[in-house]
Parts: sequence; structure tokens; C-alpha cells
Amino acid sequence: MKKIIFTLILIAGCFTAANAQKFALVDMDYILRNVPSYEMANEQLNQVSQRWEKEVNQLAQEAETLYKNYQSEMVFLTDDQKKKREEEIVAKEKEVTDARYKYFGPEGELYKKRQSLMKPIQEDVYNAVKAVAEEKGYQAIFDRASSQSIVFASPRIDVSNEVLAKLGYSK
Repeated sequence: MKKIIFTLILIAGCFTAANAQKFALVDMDYILRNVPSYEMANEQLNQVSQRWEKEVNQLAQEAETLYKNYQSEMVFLTDDQKKKREEEIVAKEKEVTDARYKYFGPEGELYKKRQSLMKPIQEDVYNAVKAVAEEKGYQAIFDRASSQSIVFASPRIDVSNEVLAKLGYSK
């Protein structure tokens, strides 16, 4: 008798817990596309990235020119002059590598710039999602854009427009 009562209580508890959980979806790509400051930050990053890439390419071109000149003049140079030119070429190639790492490395200028521009936007979006979750009583909100395991989801549980409204951008 105790086993039956315990089993019934356990089943009732599972149904209660299952009914109490509410979840929703957001589409972060959709939200970010509709936030003008995100688009402006992306444009700034692209411009800075292109400028730095141009600078690195110019340095690489200089290194290549030094090397080609060295190859064409090599037969006329003394051993000391050859050694000096080789050192210049190696120094220029190192400068290219250092510049590339400085701008585009894991802790480079582009990473820092992205952090400084995107972090405030991401925090605003996170706070808006959190506010919607608290208002509506959701235990979890999943990102549809980054989750490849969601095959189908009802549009009724998508709260992306509510998040945009919370950010001040009505759709």
C-alpha cells in the first residue's frame, strides 16, 4: 500500500513540475539586426578591420619588394651586403607578423575593439531578455539562432518582438 501511495505522489509531483515550467525562444540574429547601434558597431569594426588589414598588407608588400630586389641584386652583392639585406628582409617579415598579431591576434586590437563596442549592446539585450523572462514567468529562454537542435518551434513561444519592445524598438 505504501508503494502505491508513494508512486502516486511521485507521479503527481512530476506532473506538477512539468506543468510549472515555462520556456520561450528568442532569435538573437533577428533582435540584433533590428538594433541600430549593433549595425553601427559592426560597420565601425569593419572599417577598422579593413584599415588594419590594408596596413598589414602594405607591410607585407614592402617585405616582398625587399626580397625581390635582394634576389635580383644578389649576384652583385658582397657577403656582408647579402647578410645585411637578409637581416632587413627578416626584420620586415617579423614586423608584418607582429602587426598581424597586434591587430588580429586572440588578444589583439580588433578583439578589444569588438569587446568595447559589443559588450554594452549584448548586456542590454541580455537584460531585456531577463526582464521578459521575469515578467512572463519563464524558467528558460533559448536562442533559436544558435541552437541547431531546434527543428521546429511554434511561433507562439517566440518572444523576440517583446525583447525588442523592451529595448525600445517596436516591431
